[in-house]
Amino acid sequence: MARRMRTSGPLDLRSQAILRAVIEEYVATAAPVASAALVARYRLGVSSATVRAILADLEAAGLLTHPHTSAGRVPTESGYRYYVESIVDSVPLPPVEQLMIRHQFGQVEYASEYWFRLAATTLASLTREAGLATPAKPTSAHLRHLDLVSISERTASLILVMREGALRQVVCGLDEAVDQEGLSVIAALLNDLLTGKSAADAEAALAKLPVDNPAMSVPRKIGERAVRALREFDATATEALFSDGLLNVMAAPEFAQSEKLRRVFEALEDRAYLARLIGGVAGSSGSIRVYIGSENPAEEMADVSLVLAPYGQPGRAVGLVGVLGPTRMAYPQAIGTVRFVSGLMNELVDHLYA
Repeated sequence: MARRMRTSGPLDLRSQAILRAVIEEYVATAAPVASAALVARYRLGVSSATVRAILADLEAAGLLTHPHTSAGRVPTESGYRYYVESIVDSVPLPPVEQLMIRHQFGQVEYASEYWFRLAATTLASLTREAGLATPAKPTSAHLRHLDLVSISERTASLILVMREGALRQVVCGLDEAVDQEGLSVIAALLNDLLTGKSAADAEAALAKLPVDNPAMSVPRKIGERAVRALREFDATATEALFSDGLLNVMAAPEFAQSEKLRRVFEALEDRAYLARLIGGVAGSSGSIRVYIGSENPAEEMADVSLVLAPYGQPGRAVGLVGVLGPTRMAYPQAIGTVRFVSGLMNELVDHLYA
C-alpha cells in the first residue's frame, strides 16, 4: 500500500463493521450515510443510539467526516486507508471471468504490442473505472519488426516494433527516389539483419554491409536511423500511459466538473510524474500499491485514487497496470482485478523472455 494511516489505535470489531458499512453504502450511493440507513440496511446487531455514538467516535478519530449540508457522514481518506488495510480483503475474480480474460490474452499472445492496451480495456470493463497500463519498459530494447511506408519519392515512415510491445515511428529522408515496392525490399533486408537485436548489436550488424556497394546506401542509412531510434527509446525514462474507460470516471458525480478530470489526465501525461509513479510501484516487490486522494505524488491527483501493480521482470522490463477512479471506489474488487491482470501480464513477459 502507498502509506500507513495514523490513528490513535485499532478499532474494535463493532466499530470496524460500522465503518465498513458506511464506506460500502457511500461507494454504492455517492450520498452521505445516516445512521438510520445503516440500521435499516445492515445487520449490525446494535441499536440506533449505539450506531450514532460509534459514528461520532469514528468522526472524532478522523475516519469519517460530516458534510455541513447533510445529516449523514462520508469517509475521509484515512477512513478509506483503514478500510483497505485493516478491514477488507481483495475480492478475487470469479473463475469464469478469469477464463474469459485468459482467452482474450491468448488471442494476442504473440503480439506484445497489444498486451497493455488489452490490459487497460479489461480493467476498465471489469471495474467500471478507468483502466491504466504502460508497456513493459526494457532497459535495452530489442527490435521485433520494422516496416517502411512511402510518404513521397524521397521520404519514408520508419515504424519500429520493440519486442516488449512499444512502437516508434520516425521519418527518414532518402538520398534517392524509392517507391513502396523498393521500400518493402529494404524492410525485408533490414528485418533479416536486425530482428531481435539491441541498438548496440544492430549497429554491429549494419557495419557488415558492404561499403562499396551503392545498392546498400539507402538500407544502411535507414538502418542507422533505426539504431538511433532504439538508442533514443532506451534513453527515455518511461513509456506513455495507455488508458481506457475515461467515460466510466466521468459518469461519477465527483467529476461533474470535467475540469477536475482534465487536470488528472494532464498529470498522467507528464513523463516525469509517470516515471516516478512506475518507480514507486516497481519497488513494491510485485505487490499492489493503493494511492488514495492526497497520497498521490501529484497535487492534480488529489481527487482520485489509484490501484496499481507492476508487471514484468525487474532489471529487464517493467511496466504497470491499474485502475483510476474517485476515492469513492470499490477497493476490494479493484485490488483483486488488478492483482489478476498483473499476474497474467507477468506470465506473458516471462514467456517473452523464456
